[in-house]
This record gives sequence, structure tokens and C-alpha cells, in this order.
Amino acid sequence: MRAVVFDMDGLMFDSESIYTMVGTELLGRRGLDFTTELKSKMMGLPPKTTFQTMIDHHGMSETWLELAAESDSIFVSLLDEHLVEMSGLWELLDALEKANIPKAIATSSNSRLTGKMLSRYDLQPRFKFILTAEDITHGKPHPEIYLAAAARFGLPPAEVLVLEDSHNGCMAAIAAGAFTVAVPGEHSRGHDFSAAALVLDGLDDPRLYEVLGIDR
Repeated sequence: MRAVVFDMDGLMFDSESIYTMVGTELLGRRGLDFTTELKSKMMGLPPKTTFQTMIDHHGMSETWLELAAESDSIFVSLLDEHLVEMSGLWELLDALEKANIPKAIATSSNSRLTGKMLSRYDLQPRFKFILTAEDITHGKPHPEIYLAAAARFGLPPAEVLVLEDSHNGCMAAIAAGAFTVAVPGEHSRGHDFSAAALVLDGLDDPRLYEVLGIDR
């Protein structure tokens, strides 16, 4: 593997817990429930598809843009108190940098929220590039974002290792031809990861370091 691409939500940060609070608040204001079933359907999708899924599920009359704007406002208000990095993230970044393996982020989040999360840890300079929902036409599970990432690295997708925590994200990476590693989180343990090349217990799983050929 000559490069690594990180998903962000649920993979680098436990932001899925925040999104649960956001969804609960957003729908609660309308007397609706943010169920586990609905959350599972929404995970890993780009903003437009995410909120359209919510609208269709509840038969809502608002547009996805209206819901997205309100959701972003709620999310930002919760970041300072609730944003937490996933276990093993800092050690993995350090090890990749020591081994001179370039890394990038490919997220379904919009650029505004991505910037706000990364800036809290000054992470932008540690990545070669960052791709967000605004950089692509087709969101996950379409392979576009991972094909774009491989192209930016100047590498064939098979030489790029992708770290994902959701079924939709894994399917995007697999369809792109990348070496796809699933790292299920609390909110995605029930997803189907059978097509992934490897399913890990966390970013600190020794098997990840073995596949990358790097020291911890």
C-alpha cells in the first residue's frame, strides 16, 4: 500500500454520536423520532441523499437544503463539548508519517463541517489533500470520491488503502478497486462488511500495521 485514505465521521472522530444528537434534536422539534433504522440508512451518504432519506422516511415537506442548514447549526453548537477522536488515531498518523506514507481524507461531510472538525486538532496540514461532498458529483456508495483520491495520489486504486466505518463507504471504496479496510464503530457494528478486505477492531488493531508494513 503506497497511500492511505481516511473516511472522517465515525472513523477519525466519534462524530456519529453527535449526529445522533443532531438528528434527535432536528426531528424532535417536529415531533418525529430519529430511529436506529433511519440512522443506519443515512450513514456514509452525502448530504443531499442523507436528508432526502430523512424526508422520505417521515414524509416531510421541507427541502433537504432547509434541513441541512438547521442540522449544521445544531452540529456546530455541539462540537466543542462532544467531539472526540477515535482511539488509535494519533498513533496511526504518527506511524504513517514516520514511514513516509502519504494520507488523505475522503468524507461525505460538507467542507464547512469538515473544516470545523479538523481545525479543532489542527489536522489539515497532516494530510496531502481533503475531498468533501462538494468535490464530487456522485456520493458514496458511488466510487467517484475514491477514484478521485487515487488519481490525486497518482496511483492505481489497488495501491491505496481506504479506512471506512460504514457499509456505504466500504462499497464505494471496493467499487473503486481500493484495498478496503472496515473499522466498525458503535453505530455501524451491524453493517455488512463481508466484502471488505479486512475488518478491524479499531485504528490501533495490529493487523492494520501489518498490512501497511509499518511499525507502531
